[in-house]
Amino acid sequence: MKLKLDIDPDIVAMMAAEVAAGERAVSAAMREAGTGLKSDWRLQITGAGMGRRLANSIRNQNFPRAGESLDAAALVWSKAPVIVGAHDTGPLIRSKDGFWLAIPTPAAGKSRKGGRITPLEWERRTGLRLRYVYRRRGPSLLVAEGRLNTKGRAVASRSKTGRGVATVPIFLLVPQVKLPKRLDLARDAARAHDAVPGLIVANWVAAGRQGRKT
Repeated sequence: MKLKLDIDPDIVAMMAAEVAAGERAVSAAMREAGTGLKSDWRLQITGAGMGRRLANSIRNQNFPRAGESLDAAALVWSKAPVIVGAHDTGPLIRSKDGFWLAIPTPAAGKSRKGGRITPLEWERRTGLRLRYVYRRRGPSLLVAEGRLNTKGRAVASRSKTGRGVATVPIFLLVPQVKLPKRLDLARDAARAHDAVPGLIVANWVAAGRQGRKT
């Protein structure tokens, strides 16, 4: 008995078309998932009051960068991973040298480099000396003898009589700080991950309908 197998060219074309439809469906699904996750993370950041600038640090990239594939993927990340990661995990922050963390008060002002000012930078900028004040209850202090300007910042007094001079708390000294957890990025990532199969099916069905119309 002899068996003869013939492959219908139409079947080959149908299979190729179905593979192409799958590539389009998977690629489209990953684009939707990546874009949606980026938007969700940005909304979390702005909703937590951390500003549009930090929210815009969330970016996404689709792979492959060009064309379509059954192995398509989406990558969502932050260009400020340390800041975003800290607010996502709520870490316990300790001083690098094992002593105190100096937390600036409003009277300290801001660093010229951006961010929090350090005691050394503050002394160099103002020309005033900081003095340590121990407190049994509550954080100890670094204080300076000066006056508050119209912006509420401590500056050197120009008074020759000492009028208006006060002891101003410049830094709070604490052994550690527990940063509050303000974000839950894993929640949105899990939601996006779980939605991928449904997105693939929806895009594949849509591609099949489009193909039948044409």
